Amino acid sequence: MAEIKIRSEIRFILNGSDVALTDVAPDVTLLDWLRLNRTLRGTKEGCAEGDCGACTVLVGKLSTDGLVYESVNACIRFMGSLDCTHIVTVEHLRGDGEKLHPVQQAMVDFHGSQCGFCTPGFVMSLYGLWMKAPNPSNGTIEKALQGNLCRCTGYEAIMRAAHAISSYGKAAKDPLAVERKNIIARLEALRDGARVDIGSAKARLIVPANADDFADIFENEPKATIVAGSTDVGLWVTKHMRDISPVIFIGGIGDLRSMSEADGVITIGAGVTYTEAFKTLSKRIPALGPLFDRIGGEQVRNMGTIGGNVANGSPIGDTPPPLIALGARLTLRKGKVRRTIPLETFFIAYGKQDRQPGEFVESVHVPVPAKGTKFAVYKVTKRRDEDITATLGAFNLALAKDGTVADIRIAYGGMAATPKRAAAVEKALIGKPWTEATVEAAMAKYANDFSPLTDMRATAEYRALAAKNLLLRFYIETTGTKAPFQVSRDEAA
Repeated sequence: MAEIKIRSEIRFILNGSDVALTDVAPDVTLLDWLRLNRTLRGTKEGCAEGDCGACTVLVGKLSTDGLVYESVNACIRFMGSLDCTHIVTVEHLRGDGEKLHPVQQAMVDFHGSQCGFCTPGFVMSLYGLWMKAPNPSNGTIEKALQGNLCRCTGYEAIMRAAHAISSYGKAAKDPLAVERKNIIARLEALRDGARVDIGSAKARLIVPANADDFADIFENEPKATIVAGSTDVGLWVTKHMRDISPVIFIGGIGDLRSMSEADGVITIGAGVTYTEAFKTLSKRIPALGPLFDRIGGEQVRNMGTIGGNVANGSPIGDTPPPLIALGARLTLRKGKVRRTIPLETFFIAYGKQDRQPGEFVESVHVPVPAKGTKFAVYKVTKRRDEDITATLGAFNLALAKDGTVADIRIAYGGMAATPKRAAAVEKALIGKPWTEATVEAAMAKYANDFSPLTDMRATAEYRALAAKNLLLRFYIETTGTKAPFQVSRDEAA
């Protein structure tokens, strides 16, 4: 490996100014830094866990698609993850002359704000949307605002404001569009291919230069905390006050942010975010599209990674059950050594995964379902959007020509200490005719596979019943019913 240059500062653009930080703690959040160090207090703290969106800012980053601006939660975004990015806060918005920015003026004219605490976050989410879709549909607006909560106005006024923004100005003439070439040039100048290494011992912050550099660092610092999107680790700091030092930030490593497909298998780098993966996965495996739309809000999907969701081993992570049902495999790396294992074997027990010290998740390999295969994912939550799973079921069915079950893989989250297959249920179905009687008989086997717990999200009894009913729903949906199980707001209207 070529010698890696090392620099001891994080470099980025804040609104219009270049910033270089040589003294920054590994656990300091962008929200705290903006408010306390730069007195930019338009960015608010509401929940400090990436739920309410009051802290929303835009972060621009260079990618294969050019310069991309995404809404993110500043309350759980660490400063160490911002090297070579452009941070845009609500203070940077401006209209022509003394006028308000079009997004701000639309919010004023359509009464989209009352107490005003959440308003800067809504404005920034709408700003990011407007730059990408100047004339959005209701569904597009709702998706962009899933991660923004308001306790005063109700959302209809904000929806009306979102539709009206382009009547106040053109997105192509917005400063972020006009100044795009200049910002790209400045960001490219910041990308020097160096490793960032700040502090020492328990106060050390590292941003590897590339994947090989990361592998070398982690092999020598196996107790370091790896941070990709920080949608989980951020709460370790803001809610649990945990010490996460030293920290290795990998979200900006281009080697880990690629996707490819070969021989019917999609390979996803560990640093690929939900947003980045959505286009490919929702097209190649359509059932994953609606699931991804319900993972957190837009800000969380822009930050969170599939590799991180797998690596942290949570029993209620949304991606492991469908990936297990699809027969996904996992590539782990330690130094220069790689090994590939079935994803389902990675999860050993609660909080324990098949990962050696200094070893990390490098990529996930997801088979595209064969033609004729029936695949579905169902997520059960208390509220539809931006909620943590109570239970989630994934089903992958292949029928023989005579209508019997040739193969079926069923996996659940929220039903055990790890994401887990329903082996006894599968055994009761394979070789049997795919009929309601067969399914109802197999439902009795759930007790052999799962003993769910009661917690704040659901009781054990509810989870057990819901899991069975998800199998029944899958049966009904795969046998030709035309009755909708899910109706959108637009369809209901």
